[in-house]
Amino acid sequence: MRTYIVRQQAVSAEDFAELALGTPVELWLGVEGESDEERAARLDAARDILAEHPEMPDDLIRIAAEAVEAHPELFDVIPMVRFAGRRRSVRKGAAA
Repeated sequence: MRTYIVRQQAVSAEDFAELALGTPVELWLGVEGESDEERAARLDAARDILAEHPEMPDDLIRIAAEAVEAHPELFDVIPMVRFAGRRRSVRKGAAA
């Protein structure tokens, strides 16, 4: 089954996010290892987009709220269980 959004095929979660945002996700989140110059250019582009589309943050909040409402199971938090068992001790003279 193929999914198309405005005539573009969405294959991955990243594709859906990019099509929902209208911009690549990396524009907002950055990429690992980007230089200071790349980061500055990315942030400048993001500011330009927000200046041209001031409603974008409200739209994104609405989309996020709809996703939480439609799929609350994706946001279930499972508490971590901490066992009160024996602790490992460090023997004298042993490297820590």
